[in-house]
Amino acid sequence: MKVQNITDIDKFFKVVDSCKGKVELVTGEGDRLNLKSKLSQYVSMANIFSDGTIAELEVVAYEPEDIDALVNFMMNQ
Repeated sequence: MKVQNITDIDKFFKVVDSCKGKVELVTGEGDRLNLKSKLSQYVSMANIFSDGTIAELEVVAYEPEDIDALVNFMMNQ
């Protein structure tokens, strides 16, 4: 799923951390980073989140309830 215009990165990470299954960030090169890993969160977001907002990311969640939580975050941020 594409997520856009994330302005509250802390809240986004709280939603990711609450997910039961794997949540991955797909890079422009096609690599998949485990977003539940704190190291991956800091490394990937340090590069992408340099100007204060994240325009668009591709995030893959495997559990239906995790997808629902991410969609709910995007609708209510």
